Amino acid sequence: MPRFAANLSLMYGEHAFLDRFEAAAADGFDAVEFLFPYEHAPEAIVQRLQAHGLTQALFNLPPGDFAQGERGLAALPGRESEFLASVEQALPYALATGCRRLHAMAGLVPPGADLAAMRAVYIANLRRAAALLQPHGITLLIEPINTRDMPGYFLNHQQPAHDVVAEVGAPNLGVQMDLYHCQVMEGDVSMRLRRHIAGVGHVQIAGVPDRHEPDCGELHHPPLFALLDELGYAGFVGCEYRPRAGTSEGLGWLRRWRARD
Repeated sequence: MPRFAANLSLMYGEHAFLDRFEAAAADGFDAVEFLFPYEHAPEAIVQRLQAHGLTQALFNLPPGDFAQGERGLAALPGRESEFLASVEQALPYALATGCRRLHAMAGLVPPGADLAAMRAVYIANLRRAAALLQPHGITLLIEPINTRDMPGYFLNHQQPAHDVVAEVGAPNLGVQMDLYHCQVMEGDVSMRLRRHIAGVGHVQIAGVPDRHEPDCGELHHPPLFALLDELGYAGFVGCEYRPRAGTSEGLGWLRRWRARD
């Protein structure tokens, strides 16, 4: 049975951020993920994790100026020193929380950008970041993101992401496969899971097309959960969706899946 992690950036918006840990644990989650922890001290995050018996599954490196529309730095020429500084900023949080997966957002393609130059910077930055994280047992992840939710994002499809991982050649670099983004951009999700599972370091889910609970829409999740088990995926499945109404009230899909065992 997959192990599910509540995404506290999108779920439990009924609560202040630091109170979402308790709410997730009360609903039976044993792991959490979120986008960015940097508004809070590492100790504050650790206290919530320990108090509620939760594992920190994933979070993102600082993405640049998120409020001003930046969505990552890893592929942006001229921002290399900022990207490496973002790794150094994230590392104390990862070490304190025991998190072993960090997501590096690539960034948006500037108008008129040289895509080959961006890719070269991306490769070099990921190679440096992975080398910095490897002694700590931390895996760096890259994620293809769909162009409807994030127009202009540098990385959009599964195969190019795995091609980047192969070119970087770091043992602690993998792909964060969000089945929602994959369905929006490519479809054929089951076959893509079969093809790429060896290089997948984290999985995320949401209903398609509205990014609500994974119990409606065009993507039927129970067979995909069973496929993850069949393929031997041992990581967490991040629930990165926007609840239609109350978060806890919308967890019927999870209760039904757990009741199968």
